Amino acid sequence: MNIDACFLLGYIVKTHGTKGQVVAFFDVDYPEDYEDLESVFLEQKGRLIPFFIDSIDPIKDSRFIIKFEDISTMEQAEALRGTSLYLPLNELPELEEDQFYFHEVIGYQVVDENHGKLGTVKEFYDLPQQQLMAMDYLGQEMLIPVMGEILLRADHEAKELHILLPEGLLEVYTEPANPEDADDQDDTEEDK
Repeated sequence: MNIDACFLLGYIVKTHGTKGQVVAFFDVDYPEDYEDLESVFLEQKGRLIPFFIDSIDPIKDSRFIIKFEDISTMEQAEALRGTSLYLPLNELPELEEDQFYFHEVIGYQVVDENHGKLGTVKEFYDLPQQQLMAMDYLGQEMLIPVMGEILLRADHEAKELHILLPEGLLEVYTEPANPEDADDQDDTEEDK
């Protein structure tokens, strides 16, 4: 399985007990959608290896106790600590018509309701405080908060992501960072 054909489900946090179980954190919006998994792919040495699941039990806060087939000792389980868990993209839950997955809009043209075409979607960052979308704007990275009132809709046919930027955000990226730089520009223009 190729990693580009998969999505990151989560990762193994620690071992649990002495019979080879692990605690996994599912980094998804609806972890309960994955309570009946039969297998996952674990990233090992840059490759995705299938692991079959004997049992999976939810704990709390997106954490699950997983018992894999062929993993029966604490030492074997400890070797999996920190390993990323992946599933094929076709196992993502269906979304409503106006919803989208982040990986689907990478490379889309960003179109603001007030400013028109701005740039292209480069990446999404999942920070503890909030998620951010990185857009290539005039040769620099512009970060946009991922919120429902900002990211409006994706037009998959036109490969466009329609947004409504918060007031003043665009100016943060277009005005000089140092007010003296702006004064220098004004002086230069007056000299002309």
